[in-house]
Amino acid sequence: MIHENFRCEIYFIRHGQSVSNSIPGYVVGQDANSPLTEKGWLQARLLGRRFARERPEFDRIYSSTMTRAIQTTEAMLESMGQPDRPFSRVAALVEQRSDGWQGVREEDAYTPELRAYMSAKGFDFVPPGGESLRIVQRRVSQWLEDELIYNEDLTSAPTSLKVAIVGHGAATKTLFHYIMGFSDRLIWRMGMDNCSISRFVFTSRGWFPVCLNDAAHIREAEEV
Repeated sequence: MIHENFRCEIYFIRHGQSVSNSIPGYVVGQDANSPLTEKGWLQARLLGRRFARERPEFDRIYSSTMTRAIQTTEAMLESMGQPDRPFSRVAALVEQRSDGWQGVREEDAYTPELRAYMSAKGFDFVPPGGESLRIVQRRVSQWLEDELIYNEDLTSAPTSLKVAIVGHGAATKTLFHYIMGFSDRLIWRMGMDNCSISRFVFTSRGWFPVCLNDAAHIREAEEV
């Protein structure tokens, strides 16, 4: 039972630009766990500076266990003036796996036949050596439910939480699909810039979207 005065505001944050992100033309970069680029570090610091100005007072901060998400969280916290603040590293938040496509060019992977098959399978398409979006959604949404929104230790009493979750593009979009129930095909049409913020509020009445892909704080990095 969710208490009528339970409220959880979640800031979903995509990591900063990684080395793999910065090299176009590949399905998955040479290193699926690649670190941030110089631009990515700047984006993360700009994110932290915004939070330092707005002072959202996070009760909990979580990060994927992948390098780019951890580095984004560390740089964000440093710019917030909280360099020593601990945060939770969560394996369930990692990006969709497609190990068989690591270092493979898009033109080689996405043949006309494969594109047709992917379109037919949709949310259930499994890339080589990887996970379907449905599997990704299952692991990230289960973690979110167990940790926050259906955690009776939190929800059964008057509680107000503000949470930051630093994760990845595709994995986070599957959470938005879970929250808002839109068409599977819309996942690939949604913009999610590096270090963007998407905010949602969860209460006893359900989910309330506040904003999607707010990246006003990183415009300074566009010319780097």
